[in-house]
Amino acid sequence: CLPANQERFANGRLATVQFHPSAQVVMTAGHDRSISLFQVKNFDLNPKIQSIYLESFPIYKACFSVDGEQVIATGTHHKMFFVYDMMGGSIIPIQKVRGVEERFLRHFEVSPDGSFMLVTGTSGYLHLLSMKTKELISTMKVNGRCTASAFTPDSSKIYSYSKEGEVFIWDVRSRKCLHKFEDEGSLEGKCIAVSKNNQYVACGSASGVVNLYTTDVCLKENHPKPVKAIMNLVTSATCVTFNPTTEILAVASRETDEAVKLV
Repeated sequence: CLPANQERFANGRLATVQFHPSAQVVMTAGHDRSISLFQVKNFDLNPKIQSIYLESFPIYKACFSVDGEQVIATGTHHKMFFVYDMMGGSIIPIQKVRGVEERFLRHFEVSPDGSFMLVTGTSGYLHLLSMKTKELISTMKVNGRCTASAFTPDSSKIYSYSKEGEVFIWDVRSRKCLHKFEDEGSLEGKCIAVSKNNQYVACGSASGVVNLYTTDVCLKENHPKPVKAIMNLVTSATCVTFNPTTEILAVASRETDEAVKLV
């Protein structure tokens, strides 16, 4: 296949590449301060639908809303973020979220049911925002620093992975910590994913090891044994993700070329 963004290569590093939840569209966003949308055609050229430019705002992460009508983008060194309304064609700056005192807003996750946006703060703070109003609902805190979080498929729980290698499981409704466990052998937590059928949790660490657990063990034990420890990466595991049918797990490291493994 031709490169997805053949009609407009970025002038800097790409931070995000994501398929639209329902349309044949792919989005790219990155350090050149732009978000581009391309129509995905099989082997033809993938025509560019549009590009939007966010002045002096190198993008750290961009993500479609679950209904596919918005794109949320955070910057590399900004406390504000942008919402791009694709239906109205308008770019809405969210200057400040009341109650969120952070120097930068970078990492965030959108819940699978489309209700929440979880922003990872510094010093272990996790800010739960309403997707509808972009206002703060509640703040949670892990011990140490939080490096990655993932919602369960039904959006009822959040798994938060700390830099110290501990995973905290939160109840979204009560915002209480239900359980915490130690990721086996982890010196520094980097990325986490929950499978779409809620059967597995994958934890990737700085050593490159990705541990695969069953969720029922994670909810009960403080030192669960992984079903499998995936040792194929030799540099820090920076991305783990399951395919929609939970048959394949992709593990990747951005620290070296071609470090993508499918398990």
